[in-house]
Amino acid sequence: MYNPGSMKVSEFINHNEIVATLQYADHHKNDILLIESILQKAALNQGLSHREAAVLLECQLEEKNREIEQLARKIKLDFYGNRIVMFAPLYLSNYCINGCVYCPYHGRNRNIVRKKLAQEDIAREVTALQDMGHKRLAIEAGEHPAMNPLEYIIESIRTIYGIKHKNGAIRRVNVNIAATTVKNYTKLKNAGIGTYILFQETYNRSQYERLHPVGPKHDYDYHTGAMDRAMQGGIDDVGLGVLFGLDSYRYEFVALLMHAEHLEAVHGVGPHTISVPRVRAASGLDNRGFQNGISDDNFAKIVACIRIAVPYTGMIVSTRENPKVRERVLGLGISQISGGSRTSVGGYLEPEPEEESSAQFDVIDTRPLDEIVHWLMDLNFIPSFCTACYREGRTGDRFMALCKSGQIQNCCHPNALMTLQEYLLDYAQPETRNLGEKLIYSQMGNIPNKKIREIVTDHLKQIKQGDRDFRI
Repeated sequence: MYNPGSMKVSEFINHNEIVATLQYADHHKNDILLIESILQKAALNQGLSHREAAVLLECQLEEKNREIEQLARKIKLDFYGNRIVMFAPLYLSNYCINGCVYCPYHGRNRNIVRKKLAQEDIAREVTALQDMGHKRLAIEAGEHPAMNPLEYIIESIRTIYGIKHKNGAIRRVNVNIAATTVKNYTKLKNAGIGTYILFQETYNRSQYERLHPVGPKHDYDYHTGAMDRAMQGGIDDVGLGVLFGLDSYRYEFVALLMHAEHLEAVHGVGPHTISVPRVRAASGLDNRGFQNGISDDNFAKIVACIRIAVPYTGMIVSTRENPKVRERVLGLGISQISGGSRTSVGGYLEPEPEEESSAQFDVIDTRPLDEIVHWLMDLNFIPSFCTACYREGRTGDRFMALCKSGQIQNCCHPNALMTLQEYLLDYAQPETRNLGEKLIYSQMGNIPNKKIREIVTDHLKQIKQGDRDFRI
């Protein structure tokens, strides 16, 4: 039986319920009255059930699909405004003992160069990232108890937070590492991590076990239950995601929403973020067999329907996607993107030769961060380097309460403008700086609270005089 409040994986990610939901959605994909009623409910900004969202995903009525897209745009603006949070991944090590057949890190791959950053290397990488303008990182490492123990991850976090170069500082470190124990999640929490991120890869149990034939990751229940243990360990913010293309996107979509429902039911807090990566080519692998029909149109609709179903969550799209696709989904629900990314170990300080690749996947959007920032502003988005909520304790249920009520706008919009001003002064090219100054001036009137608007005006003047790190 499907039970979102259960701690048993087979009950909150219930295969029979997923199959029944897909059958229901297929049967009602042209049911205009049902679709209209679902859209009316979604317009209240309270979200949808996995079954209701599945009907929207399957909808074949052109007029209603336009309404779905329009509603996704409105909900995104209601909750996150026109802000886009910037981050970069930092790969610490590609040593791994798992056998994931779609990932070049798998232990039997002899075609990839194995690397692990020493703390001095991490310091140099972080300095390079700070010189680009980044304030928020997501650290990544393969699963290898000997090469990448938790102590190494925690020491690396301390190193990252300790690097201050010129006006640079990494203010939030998110962590994407393998599923672990409650005790270890508590250690990560105490180390000051932001969001704990773990992609499910695929929710289809049989496919999951086939694609992960050896290693600790083979255990579907242990992997899928990681977010519960992370929350039990004190981590407030967790990030879900599937690797679209490993199995049917319809199956993954429904299961992903069921996982979000489970976190809400058990912990009172849904996912802080949902990532939507698609399988990409990588050194030594042939991933053509994993594409599973994920067209750009389907991908865009997935983003829109997740935004409608889980309106409060942050949504992430990475440099796996090309600029055209990224532009398409920005307004449909995406609130965070990476920029200037390297997926190789040690790739920021010095690009590695192709024959010595240590990358997890090929980056498609290779534009430098300044070009990404300029592009976003051209589209009237505000590139945000804000990390204030994490450092002000607005995490977990506190963040969700502010987000769901709309009050987060009085924090995030001002902080986005102030951190953008920092970027413009410290790192931007002249053309980007000029465009950004105009954007900040035009966006000041969108701060709802007059008193906060006055405070931000004063802080912007202080930033121009050399002060840094103001936050609401």
